Amino acid sequence: MQVYCILGDERVMRSKSPTIFSTVLKRIGLKGSYVPFKVDPDQIGSALQSIRVLNIAGASITIPFKEKVIPHLDVLSEGANIIGAINTIVRNGDILKGYNTNAIGFMDALSESGFDVEGKSALVFGTGGAAKAIVFILNWLRTTSIFVAGRNNDKTSEIVHRFGGETVSFDELADRTLSANIVVNTTSVSSPDESPEMKLLLDKISIKDCEMVVDLNYGRIENFWQDMARRIGVRFMDGLPSLAYQSRRTLALWTGIQVPPEEFIKALNEKH
Repeated sequence: MQVYCILGDERVMRSKSPTIFSTVLKRIGLKGSYVPFKVDPDQIGSALQSIRVLNIAGASITIPFKEKVIPHLDVLSEGANIIGAINTIVRNGDILKGYNTNAIGFMDALSESGFDVEGKSALVFGTGGAAKAIVFILNWLRTTSIFVAGRNNDKTSEIVHRFGGETVSFDELADRTLSANIVVNTTSVSSPDESPEMKLLLDKISIKDCEMVVDLNYGRIENFWQDMARRIGVRFMDGLPSLAYQSRRTLALWTGIQVPPEEFIKALNEKH
């Protein structure tokens, strides 16, 4: 029996990934288990060594370790190396290889939704590993202009230098009108109790030409990204479709098996 896991901070215990993978593994007849592990930030290196020691076949990586794990890996896929963040680890013997399925999972979710970003403009909130994956894939999909918004000017500048686009600070957002056909939240906050400051900002900002708002988070009872989409009268998509599609890509890397995406969507929608 193969064992897989997901590594993150305390938020990993709320992840739907164990539900998705456990359900799909059972459905396709593979004997395996998928376990969440909360890891302290200063122990991430030891956690990756444990993957080798315990013969864990593969791991998912979530907030806040998508960039921090890279020095502890033996090799990166070409895409992960370009993006500078990983969310999937494949173990081959003692070799740990990092991949990024966040970017292509988001692409698959956009495609399924029928939204084509080619020739359009985007506003991306966040400066972490997820932001890097989203800005990368938006560029690859020929998005014409991309604004990257974050609190840390050095991090926003790093993303723009790596992939192109334009930085914009949160302070600037409150004072100017931006044209963005799609708004994507890659930060970890979506509800007023998580960040009253972000809610106030979203209440103030003015975005024209918007057609869709995407929040990579999910499971919030109150969601100010969804409220913003409703206020300006555009489509909203939370992070569950992206999670399903990136999980499909991750399982293929672990097992070589191409499972239809419908199985992952079904696993998400089932009550457990």
